[in-house]
Amino acid sequence: MNSPEADAIQFRQFFRTIETELRKRIVGQSEVVEGVLVALFVGGHVLLEGVPGLGKTLLVRTLAEVTGLHFSRIQFTPDLMPSDIVGTNLIAGEDQRVFRFQPGPVFANLVLADEINRATPKTQSALLEAMQERHVTVGGVQHPLVAPFQVLATQNPLEMEGTYPLPEAQLDRFLFKLKVNFPTAEEIHAILDRTTAGADPAIGRVVGDAAELVEWGAFIRKVALAREVQERAVRMVMATHPDNPLAAPKARRFVRYGASPRGAQALILAGKVFALLDNRFHVSRADIDKAAFPALRHRIILNFEGEAEGITTDEVLAEIIGG
Repeated sequence: MNSPEADAIQFRQFFRTIETELRKRIVGQSEVVEGVLVALFVGGHVLLEGVPGLGKTLLVRTLAEVTGLHFSRIQFTPDLMPSDIVGTNLIAGEDQRVFRFQPGPVFANLVLADEINRATPKTQSALLEAMQERHVTVGGVQHPLVAPFQVLATQNPLEMEGTYPLPEAQLDRFLFKLKVNFPTAEEIHAILDRTTAGADPAIGRVVGDAAELVEWGAFIRKVALAREVQERAVRMVMATHPDNPLAAPKARRFVRYGASPRGAQALILAGKVFALLDNRFHVSRADIDKAAFPALRHRIILNFEGEAEGITTDEVLAEIIGG
């Protein structure tokens, strides 16, 4: 049995190898690539926000190819029904009295929920049970989902016509919200060189099987966490609530409701991965701070004044981190 330090080195090499393979196709977006991998290892879901054409779907497809995980894609549209996601009972047998469950596309390791805000709230809620409980219920029968299970949802932040904003309860089930920014001129040149010359980069499979990722997820949770570092995460979450004595000034003025305890969980789990990637077996305050934006930005609800002033949740978090 290896020592924790030896396992930490092996994990870091494993993580960076997967990241290297992804970068053969994905240009730039270093924070997004790293964030998606962090969430995968700790069993969290990711909301990818960005305009069309920035490679969000390509990232998820490439991740499935590198890890060898079962991948499915769901295109969310206004006419999509919950049964189109979770599955349905079909009549089977000659006497037509037997029902057989036909699994939907949610029964996969990596589920791409493309343009999730285009479906109605009823259909969006079909993912709630799967994301939190890791099973779905159809006809009163529970059907467990395979592990690892990760939902990667995309949404366009600019186009609001014909969309349905995700409810707070569903947003809270995403470990991270990652912003996919527009590439620089140099990055666009690199994209064109890779995609218009007729040569598709060869991607190698890194992960042996799904169980390997689950085992690493259990290892990550063993990373040491000092009480004072955990206190940093707790105080950061408390500072997002306007009526809390620890609230930051911008939170008091512009926030209607702050982050939930799931936000603190996300800070700790992500911090443990960042610690391992920085060659440490203990979490530091810097690890918690690094996880703050992707872990909390979607868990803060602005009030009317905040929206009218054009304040972003990232501005509120920047003040909390610097405070």
